[in-house]
Amino acid sequence: MSTVLEIIPDELREEVNAALNWFNAHENASFEVTGIVDPPNAAGTGEDLRLVLCGEGVCRQETFQVSASAELSGVQWLGLDHVQDSAGVAELDPPPGARRTWLNDVAGRHAFAVLLFYRGFW
Repeated sequence: MSTVLEIIPDELREEVNAALNWFNAHENASFEVTGIVDPPNAAGTGEDLRLVLCGEGVCRQETFQVSASAELSGVQWLGLDHVQDSAGVAELDPPPGARRTWLNDVAGRHAFAVLLFYRGFW
């Protein structure tokens, strides 16, 4: 079973930020990191970073490798591992903070709301 952390460990924050900045620049998007799957024990190990990225109405699990420099030029996007595709994304619960503002607004205007989360799409 995968370990999913909603709070990025301090020692990985620089690498995670570099991966996020590279991804947003590459995709011309504004995603946020809402979790990390099976995080490495330390920074600079060259291990894959499996990040849960949410934004623009979708949550995605993407995999990156960040070189020790943790600059945008040192980020390699590995995409989604197809072995994990059927197990990884579908098993992830939607992070509690990903849509909190939107949900609070909707809940304040209606008696009830129905949320559907299916394979990364809201």
